[in-house]
Amino acid sequence: MATDDLTLTVNGQAISGWTDIRVTRGVERLPSDFSIGMTELYPGELAHVIVRPGDYCTVALGNDLVIAGYVDRFIPGISAGRHNIRAVGRSKCSDLVDCAAEWEGGQISGSSALGIAQKLAAVYGIGVECSVSGLPVIPQFNLMLGESAFEVIERICRYSALLAYDLPNGNLQLAQLGTVRAASGFIEGENVQDASIEFSADQRYSTYQAFLQSVDVLTDLGDSGNLLYTVTDPNVTRHRGLILIAEAGGGGNEIAKKRAIWEMARRAGRSCMVRVRCDSWRDSTGKLWAPNTVAPVILPSLKLASPDFVIGEVTFLRSNDAGTVADLVLMPPDAFRPEPILLQPVFGDIPAVTP
Repeated sequence: MATDDLTLTVNGQAISGWTDIRVTRGVERLPSDFSIGMTELYPGELAHVIVRPGDYCTVALGNDLVIAGYVDRFIPGISAGRHNIRAVGRSKCSDLVDCAAEWEGGQISGSSALGIAQKLAAVYGIGVECSVSGLPVIPQFNLMLGESAFEVIERICRYSALLAYDLPNGNLQLAQLGTVRAASGFIEGENVQDASIEFSADQRYSTYQAFLQSVDVLTDLGDSGNLLYTVTDPNVTRHRGLILIAEAGGGGNEIAKKRAIWEMARRAGRSCMVRVRCDSWRDSTGKLWAPNTVAPVILPSLKLASPDFVIGEVTFLRSNDAGTVADLVLMPPDAFRPEPILLQPVFGDIPAVTP
């Protein structure tokens, strides 16, 4: 088992001994980020620490890299008989979120989601990793002025049913949902200190209807000419209807059907959100908890036992009050599936979406 001390490496210094630690990674959170603090034990102890905003840095928990990126803010402070410092930063992928999408000519032709992401990320010195093969080819993609690189990447990933989040090495990961299982999970009475489940019904509907257009000009013909698809959620007992309008262009009708199915599944998945505080940063094999990992959740007192919950977010914490713990948010897999999108109506090509 690795020793769980946090080390910030910056400007050739490996700085450890941080007493106030928060590092957060998530499958729906880009970029990963950290906020760490330290108070000197004796006068002058922190004088040798040289950290500047904008410096490249790495953050490791024990021997495991968790973030490669940049220091956003460095905050020294003093009080009576006390000197403290705080460093705040994010992964390299922060530049994809903050900065504009750039490519010479503003047009990318005959490329997949991976190829487009690689081109946009390379501008900012960021690599892209993807283990999924056979991605659909996007015949032509035009960048729009004012969009960030990640806004473009997130859109093309939805088209290819991919999630986009960052890796500990600072690269961007394009991945399908929940392909890796943790060696262990979260079990009441073993490694769970606190847990809660948010069961909700306000965002669920009994019927999801996809219509051809928003104006019902086909009343005299009945719904058959305007209604494309209906999905029913048998677990919503009172009538609650949601109407979706097909996007204009070739393929819009088919996407509207897929969207109706996605809406029902996603809303059902998000109606059961589990929050767990675990007594360790690691699973039973010593591996750090990671987003987009499938893990069992066994909470008998809360009437929940499931082998297939997905880690949506993990926060590694250390403080005088909490000790060393991990806070996690988990939901059923359907909660994280990418939304179907009609990327380019003119071409009308609809990629296959794995259910």
